[in-house]
Amino acid sequence: MASIARPMLLRQCCNASAARAALRPSTFRSITPLARQPLKSQFVRDTLPISSRVAAFHAEGRKAILPPLPQRVEGTTNDPVHIPSPSPSHGSYHWTAERVIAAALIPLTVAPFAGASLNPVTDGILCALLVAHSHIGFQACIIDYFPTWRVPGVRKGLNWVLNISTVIVLIGLYEFETNDVGIVEAVKRVWKA
Repeated sequence: MASIARPMLLRQCCNASAARAALRPSTFRSITPLARQPLKSQFVRDTLPISSRVAAFHAEGRKAILPPLPQRVEGTTNDPVHIPSPSPSHGSYHWTAERVIAAALIPLTVAPFAGASLNPVTDGILCALLVAHSHIGFQACIIDYFPTWRVPGVRKGLNWVLNISTVIVLIGLYEFETNDVGIVEAVKRVWKA
């Protein structure tokens, strides 16, 4: 949107300023091409501020929010890439478990509302799978955006924060399920409110 609007606004500004400049008495001095040349540069200099003249042709500026992390090169370009040892918990079994949890959430989310049943076992399974699904998703974000080789301390700290918050959420949902109405009934009440 900004890339479409910026040239259009620049064109409108130039056209409006050209119309104003044409009505000035100083522009009627001469009609020769050599006399028009200084008027054009004066027009650009007078009508557009420097920031508009430069910014109109740049999509975005440099945005250095945080300084770059320490950069280091290990080995040479001819060294082979380290291949991690195969592990079933980080391979296809882990991927399959993620997909089974995600697929199981669909009927567990729809069934209590469609069937109007308030089964505490279904409610508990829904809560446990929601927390497991969220934990796996946040863990994937931490693994992707905070690699061990680059920021090992931050990644370890974030994993601890994730594990502690997952345990706190599980305890809170257990208390909510056993001592209160449960998650499905709470959603129904909020939906009808």
